Amino acid sequence: MARASLEELLGDYRDYLRQHGHAQWDKNSREALYVRKLGARNDESYEFYRSYIETRPAETVANILICLIHRANYLLDQQLRQLEQEFLQAGGLHERMTRARLAVRNGKAKN
Repeated sequence: MARASLEELLGDYRDYLRQHGHAQWDKNSREALYVRKLGARNDESYEFYRSYIETRPAETVANILICLIHRANYLLDQQLRQLEQEFLQAGGLHERMTRARLAVRNGKAKN
């Protein structure tokens, strides 16, 4: 669901740029690389980006937000890969609940 919402928002920003005759930054452009570098920080928040968003022209803000949407999609992909590995190693919720219930029955539950 998060992915679909981000993709819809991404399309909206691309449409805005196209309809107003503005270029979308290439992913390897100087500007996009700068935003990606900012996005690599661990203390990201709206406050961190506020000065970039509130002081730039609309086409720049749209491009910044496109970069951030790509970053969010990348992080979602990472999370899904991690959850998949966890599922493969530990099983799903039902399997973990069954193991916990059997451990209690066998007197091996951790207190």
